[in-house]
Formats: sequence, C-alpha cells, structure tokens
Amino acid sequence: MLDFLSQVSWTSFMIAMIMIELTPGPNMGWLAALSAQQGRKTGLIAVLGITLGLAVQVVAAATGLAAIAGQSDIVFQALRWSGVGFMLYLAWRAWVETAENAPASSDLNASFRRGLVSNLLNPKALVFYMVVVGQFTAPEQGAIWLQILALGGIHLLIAAFVHTLIVVLGSTIGNLFDEWRSKASVRLGFSLALAAIAVWIAFSTR
Repeated sequence: MLDFLSQVSWTSFMIAMIMIELTPGPNMGWLAALSAQQGRKTGLIAVLGITLGLAVQVVAAATGLAAIAGQSDIVFQALRWSGVGFMLYLAWRAWVETAENAPASSDLNASFRRGLVSNLLNPKALVFYMVVVGQFTAPEQGAIWLQILALGGIHLLIAAFVHTLIVVLGSTIGNLFDEWRSKASVRLGFSLALAAIAVWIAFSTR
C-alpha cells in the first residue's frame, strides 16, 4: 500500500523538509518567545497545538481542499489576513501581559489553542503540502492523497522535533531572566518580534 515510498528521493526530501523548518518563521519566533516567557511545559503544549494544526493542513491538502483555497483568491486572502491578525493579537498580548496579569504557566489550554489556531490560519502551510510535498509524489505509484498523507506525516515528525528544540532553547534562555515580566523593555522586545512576524507573513504570502 505504501510501495511508493521506495521511489521517493529521500535525500532531496529530507534536505527540503529540514531546511524549511530551520528557516525562521511564525512558529519559530512565537515558540521561542512563549517558552522564554512561560517555560518549557507551556512551550511543549504549544508544540502539540501547532502539530495538530499542521496535521489538519495535511488532511486538507490530501483531500483537495488546499487546491480550492489556492484557486480562490477570496479564500486565500481571508486565510492570509486572518493569520496576520492573529500574530498581531499575540504581539499585543505579549506587551500587555505583565507579571500581575499574564496567564499562569499552568494555563496550558490557551497555549495549545494559540498554536492550533495560528497554524489553521496559515495559508503558506496549506499550500506547502500541495506544492512542495506534492512534488515528491508520483501519480503512477498510486493514490496521490495517500502519498501526501504519508509524506506530510513525515514532515510533521520533523517539524515537531525542530519545534521541541526551539522550546528547550527558549525556556533555557527564559530561565536566565526570571524578572522578564517586570521589564517593559523585555515585553516590548517580544511584542515587536511577534509584530515583525505578522509583517513577514503579510509580505511573504503576497
């Protein structure tokens, strides 16, 4: 059933997937900021949300929904600007949340939801699985939807591993600055970083 896997150019596929994950993007910036602010456990829960969001995108690509979004400018633009707006919301939250009013590290549901929503509203992820992952499929090897699911699943494992490393590094850095919430300059830095990611999404998805 998965015989097509023997025909995949694994060297090219793995290099492409790893390079894409190591390229700075929305998930990387947000996870680093979140883990530095609220710790490793919160960051890992966010990774679960991100992974689930990407898994939904894989299924959407496999079932052809990504093709619909790619052909409909209205749908694509709605996803695009929703993603930009959500990152700006996170930037605002990073600025207004101080030690007194920030969610506790135990508020894991909020981190999970943010990770999930930010990737459900990421138009680049939707198109990525159709265009990039789709390049490694072969119609003569069987159902395209099955190939996208299998290759997309492998990418999810790579993405989860890279995101976990970011969380570990971010939380380690965060532990060195226990008083981050009391400093407006630190909160401003996180906020501006997230706002920059929103601008990056807006320009890179034109």
